[in-house]
Amino acid sequence: MKKITIIIAILFATTLSAQTKYQKGMQQAFSLWEQKKMTEASQLFERISNAEPAKWLPPYYAATIEIIGSFGLKDEALLKAKLTKAQKFLDIAKSNSKENPEIIITQAFLNLGYIAFDGQKYGMTLSGKNAQLYAKALQIAPKNPRVVLGNAEWNMGSARFFGKSTKPYCDEIKRAIKLGKEEKIDIEFYPKFMLERAQEVLKQCEN
Repeated sequence: MKKITIIIAILFATTLSAQTKYQKGMQQAFSLWEQKKMTEASQLFERISNAEPAKWLPPYYAATIEIIGSFGLKDEALLKAKLTKAQKFLDIAKSNSKENPEIIITQAFLNLGYIAFDGQKYGMTLSGKNAQLYAKALQIAPKNPRVVLGNAEWNMGSARFFGKSTKPYCDEIKRAIKLGKEEKIDIEFYPKFMLERAQEVLKQCEN
C-alpha cells in the first residue's frame, strides 16, 4: 500500500511538473510577444507545440503571430513564406480542435493577409471563402465576441471596397463589445476579446 501511495505521488508530481512547464512556457511566449519580439515568441510557441502535440493553443498563437507579421510586407515571396508557415501551424491547431470558431476565424485572417497584399490577385478566390468561414463560425458560436467582431470587420472591408457605407455594421460591433464585456473564460490561455481595439473599429464604423 505504501509503495502504491509513493507511485501515485510520483505520477501526480510529474503531471504537475509537466503542467507547470507548459504554463511557464506559454507565459514566457506571451511576454516576448508583448515586448514585440515576434520571431522569438513564434519560435517559443512552436517549441511548446512540439512538446505538447495534443494542444491547439500553442500552434494557434504561432500562426497568429506569423499572420500579423505578413501585413505591410512588399515582397510576395516573403509574404508567402510567412503565410505558408502560418498555415502549417493552423493545420496543426485544426487537427487538435475540430470545428473551433477561434481557428476558423484565424483562417479567415490568414486569407486576409493575401487579400491585403494583392486584392486583385487573391480577392477573387479568397473573399468567398472568408464569407463562408465567418458564416460557419457564427453558426457554431453566434455569441462569440471575436467571431461577431471579425465578421463585422470583414463586412466593413467589403463595403469600403465597393464604395458603400460601413454604418450598417456598427450595431454588430456594439454587440461584439457587449458580448466581450460579458464573456467569462475559464480555459487557460484562451484568446481574449480586445476591447480597446473593438472600440477603435467602432469609431471607424461611425465616421
